[in-house]
Amino acid sequence: MKELMKGNEAIAEAAVRGGCRAFFGYPITPQNEIPEYMSWRLFEVGGTYVQAESEVAAINMVYGAAGAGARAMTSSSSPGISLKQEGISYICCSRLPCVIVNMVRGGPGLGGIQPAQSDYFQATKGGGHGDYHMLVYGPASVQECVNIMYDAFDKADKYRVPVMILGDGMLGQIMEPVELPEFKDLSKLPRKNWATYGDGTGEKRNIINSLLIEPDELEAHNKLLADTYAEMARNETMCEEYLCDDAEIVLTAYGTVARIAKSAVNILREQGKKVGLLRPITLYPFPNDAFRKVAEQDCVKEFVCTELSMGQMIEDVKLATGMLKPVHFYGRCGGNVMTPEDLVEFVLKEGK
Repeated sequence: MKELMKGNEAIAEAAVRGGCRAFFGYPITPQNEIPEYMSWRLFEVGGTYVQAESEVAAINMVYGAAGAGARAMTSSSSPGISLKQEGISYICCSRLPCVIVNMVRGGPGLGGIQPAQSDYFQATKGGGHGDYHMLVYGPASVQECVNIMYDAFDKADKYRVPVMILGDGMLGQIMEPVELPEFKDLSKLPRKNWATYGDGTGEKRNIINSLLIEPDELEAHNKLLADTYAEMARNETMCEEYLCDDAEIVLTAYGTVARIAKSAVNILREQGKKVGLLRPITLYPFPNDAFRKVAEQDCVKEFVCTELSMGQMIEDVKLATGMLKPVHFYGRCGGNVMTPEDLVEFVLKEGK
């Protein structure tokens, strides 16, 4: 049975059903409904909720809880995520699983509270210091948020990495019908033999650490992390292809902008234009193979990358397609959102 839920609240409920039992955060628009929801919901399932004194404190609480084996998460919006970057780097080096939600707002700086996609570089390239990545998803609907969040803690545990849900203000605030999954049975989860449970039952004393002084030791650790990211690239990339089989022009977009782009594709198809949509769902690892395959189609003449930014994902699109076909850009920023008609006008003008 489906329920009508706001995006942020659906994400929070899916997290609880997926096993989250510890939340640490600090309020910032437009994600405030997530910590608000968690503040009462976690107590109902025997979990822990803390509104920290700052974003810096919140991410370090996640660090501690994840190191102790808990399924922990935090959520924030752009400036708050920036404040968490040092802690995220430590978490990645320590190979700790957790989940991070970023409902992106306009920037740089404090910017505005309207939706944006200008944190793409930060999320996919490693916003903090050092060689690290997270598993990053860009869902396009509230139901997709639920589905991804429900399995996010499993993915984090599997690869021992943070999983980031990269949304925006629209996705967090819209209301859509969703079907919620059953609660996961946490008693069936395997014991994390690396965690600092503190129960005295482990075979050895575990130490969680991100300080590796010896160059050879740190280099070996970086190679281990790189191997993990390569494994994620082999197993976890997700991409939606929409009417690409005969497309001459392929729009590329992620998140809520992809829904706008799909509407533009439908309008253009009604006008007899052969246009398709290629939507990455995993933003890191980027679905390079899917983009390369479409770029190699003889019918494809060009790509149009559209984002709520001055152009960030377009760099990955160019790399993935090998620039076999031209890649154009159409973007809005500052909290402004393009319409399907804006994209239709751009495609018709660009295609002349």
